[in-house]
Amino acid sequence: MSVASWRPIHLGGQGPLSVQRQNHPLPTQPVLQERCSTEKEPQIEKQGLDKNFNLDSIDGVPTASTEQWTEKSDAERLGDNLKAYWAFKTLLNEILQEQKADLTPMDGAFHESIQSVMIQVSALAYQLEELIVTLEHSVPDRQLDCTSNTGEKGLFEKKIRGMKVLQELAHWIVRSVRDLHQISKSVQMDTVSHASCPLAQVQKK
Repeated sequence: MSVASWRPIHLGGQGPLSVQRQNHPLPTQPVLQERCSTEKEPQIEKQGLDKNFNLDSIDGVPTASTEQWTEKSDAERLGDNLKAYWAFKTLLNEILQEQKADLTPMDGAFHESIQSVMIQVSALAYQLEELIVTLEHSVPDRQLDCTSNTGEKGLFEKKIRGMKVLQELAHWIVRSVRDLHQISKSVQMDTVSHASCPLAQVQKK
């Protein structure tokens, strides 16, 4: 799937996320969740993994935690998403290099599939950064703490780490849809509020 083939994610049957503020549209989400699932299946099959393997012990991968989700501001939601996709871009590149060097050196088609996901993640991060600037929030620092696990890994650890990355990326896509949906409602409310201010001033006169 190329970047050009992206289509908007539809939220709850209400159409694509395209709320505008000051003539700047919010970005649409690429359909990555299904793609992550389709990438995870061949990895499990090719590398002899058990799809029910418990991956909780694998660290260094950002998790889409929804703890205190309702209390987060729009800026926090966007910052969390952007930092996660920055991290996934780095993690996917590491996985690609491991596949080429150690795990599936002859499987060019599989390598191209991972590269395709990387391109989409990179483009999504770019869209999110643009949105943060458009909504006049601060762009977070590029601190990729989640990728700090740089120690030497065995083949089995490399295999299950790749499985963990694709699993958590799919979870982040779900969270991103929720976050952008929430932000779109905030932008709508803000737009209505600003539009009603001149009317209220006229009524006072």
